[in-house]
Amino acid sequence: MSGRLVHVGSAVVDHVYRIDALPTPGTEKTASSYAQVAGGGFNMMVAASRTGMKVVFGGQLGSGPNGDFLCAAFATEGIETLTPPSPVMDSGNCVAMISSDAERTFVSWPGAESTLSLDMMTPVSVAPGDWVFTSGYTLSYPNSRDALTDWIEALPAQTPFVFDPTPIVSDIPRPILSRVLARTTWLSCNMTEAVEIAGQGDVESLATRLLADHCPRADGVVIRSAAKGCHIRLATGSAQTIPGFKVAAVDTNGAGDTHIGAFVSALSRGVHCFEAARYANAAAAISVTRHGGSSAPNDAEIQTFLSQAAATGTPGQNQKAHQTA
Repeated sequence: MSGRLVHVGSAVVDHVYRIDALPTPGTEKTASSYAQVAGGGFNMMVAASRTGMKVVFGGQLGSGPNGDFLCAAFATEGIETLTPPSPVMDSGNCVAMISSDAERTFVSWPGAESTLSLDMMTPVSVAPGDWVFTSGYTLSYPNSRDALTDWIEALPAQTPFVFDPTPIVSDIPRPILSRVLARTTWLSCNMTEAVEIAGQGDVESLATRLLADHCPRADGVVIRSAAKGCHIRLATGSAQTIPGFKVAAVDTNGAGDTHIGAFVSALSRGVHCFEAARYANAAAAISVTRHGGSSAPNDAEIQTFLSQAAATGTPGQNQKAHQTA
């Protein structure tokens, strides 16, 4: 394995409620289950770590019950935190409501993860061979985006930088988003996010415009695209749609995070990007058959899944349109 994943993003505590359907305004629902779990960027880190990549966290945790909960979760997964916890804030949280059709709805409250400064990030050093990742959530916070963008632009030219714009991409000021995209090595997004950045179009034209107009230094873009699995276009001009896998989804929370983490992990050990995408599709397919956002499989589980798919001649079409969304 070459290098580490240096994750400079947000980790929060998720409060997960399972319900049959979202309540209508002014009414109440009783959940069938409840769980408190580590979430946010933790899900992507877990996917990379469980598939063999050394992961370190360069964002900020809080001081308080949420921060303590996240510290314990990080320790369980062997993820080192490079920065000291905030002395004045606890980590944030997110209420996730998972309906019976496996869709999820979120309401979040930011905490210490929403405040980054260059001084706070001083301990976050990047070594040769490392990969760096951040998400749109951290760039959406007014008290973190300027410092993080400056830090990203100062990365060594040879350091691969992976960016996930996330569903709140519209909350990122365009000048900040443009600067980050200009430094991006790999962009991974879903169709909605791609449209927000590059305008309307089919997946092929969106991928082309993302590379030509927004990510001039990128090796490629990945668009996680409903039943098609994901579409990859490279700066060299080659492109391929990598089919997903037919599974019975019970929880899509964290599927996109799992896809990105597994994809980066595979790339870091020299797997070709098209094969890395199939590997990531398999990881996401497994994750949606399990409850919880941190449901990423390990490498052995993915390899077994891929071997069984090959043996049975599985065509690899997603059952759920949002499997890798």
